[in-house]
Amino acid sequence: MNQDFWKSGHTPTLLSAFLYFDIAFMTWVMLGPLAVQIATSLELTAAQKGLMVATPVLAGALLRLVMGVLVDHLKPKRAGIIGQVIVIGALTWAWLGGIHSFREVLALGVALGFAGAAFAVALPLASRWYPPQHQGTALGIAGAGNSGTVLAALLAPGLAVAYGWGNVFGLALIPLGLALAVYLLFAKDAPDCPPPKSLHQYLNVLKDKDAWWFMFFYFCTFGGFVGLASSLTIYFNDQYGMPPVEAGYFTAACVFAGSLVRPIGGALSDRIGGIRTLLAMYVSAAVFLTIASFGSPNPYIALLWFILGMGSLGMGNGAVFQLVPQRFRKEIGVMTGFVGMAGGIGGFYLAASLGYIKGATGSYQIGLLIFVGLCLVALIGLSSVKNRWRTTWGAATLARV
Repeated sequence: MNQDFWKSGHTPTLLSAFLYFDIAFMTWVMLGPLAVQIATSLELTAAQKGLMVATPVLAGALLRLVMGVLVDHLKPKRAGIIGQVIVIGALTWAWLGGIHSFREVLALGVALGFAGAAFAVALPLASRWYPPQHQGTALGIAGAGNSGTVLAALLAPGLAVAYGWGNVFGLALIPLGLALAVYLLFAKDAPDCPPPKSLHQYLNVLKDKDAWWFMFFYFCTFGGFVGLASSLTIYFNDQYGMPPVEAGYFTAACVFAGSLVRPIGGALSDRIGGIRTLLAMYVSAAVFLTIASFGSPNPYIALLWFILGMGSLGMGNGAVFQLVPQRFRKEIGVMTGFVGMAGGIGGFYLAASLGYIKGATGSYQIGLLIFVGLCLVALIGLSSVKNRWRTTWGAATLARV
């Protein structure tokens, strides 16, 4: 990262997008770190726990498409304000009114989906300020806001022990309010925002098979990241009998690894090519998660495999979004929505399936191995389209593959 990068765009907007994304993601996944305490209070089954942590992920996935449309029609900054206000209102309701049933916690999870939809706002907000040669780095920095999941895993269980899990929703309003203030003051829409499109034009992008490939690639990389981020507190509690706070620390370490390397994945893609980087990340993620699926008598060894696996997925996230703006620069708003939606659906699938399979078989192994199989399908698919991409939209030059 050099001086040319910092001069090529708008740094206050880039950093505001990062902060907004970071705090939004912290809020989006907070039911995961709180799952052990909530499940104990509400007497939830393994399948219900999986569905509870997966619901915000699915809602966020679907709402990313909605927010992508709002970004194109209202511009990113205004769309982001709307999403933040809705999340603040939902947490205020949960804090003051309390959560007393499985149905109510699912309703909160749906509302928290607007926090997950921040993805469809923050990335176009940053992307539109930067030229093609710096897309990987810019989107890597903005996308590193998924490190907010670290804050949730690190802080939420301990705060729940100290103040009660219901009051954690109220405490989350403090950073949300601060992030909104920074966003209002410093974020700006790029001067060359494309004009809004009709519904037909939004759906027209799905006629391009490249759009479906990108959606599937992100289904695996981001889906794996957020699915594990939502589930690992439950995993370490179930597998090793860890108390919620310690399980949260282990989860935070895994999430931190996946978040930290996302900008590195973007920068590496700018240097050696997004396709080449993504191919390597699928291989490494498949290897490490396969090893993790067999379990370990030592939780620290299990932690190592999950850190390496989530680190691979995090770099893959950066690689995917180094390529998307090159292929769909004029449609970046709606494509961010579609690709982000697919990633969220992947996270919902992984989190929900892990809970269901654990309840049905008593083990997480089959759920993890099925996901590894999907990563291998993505690896084969990427290998099959690489040559076509090279000859049809200039990937040989832009992605250096």
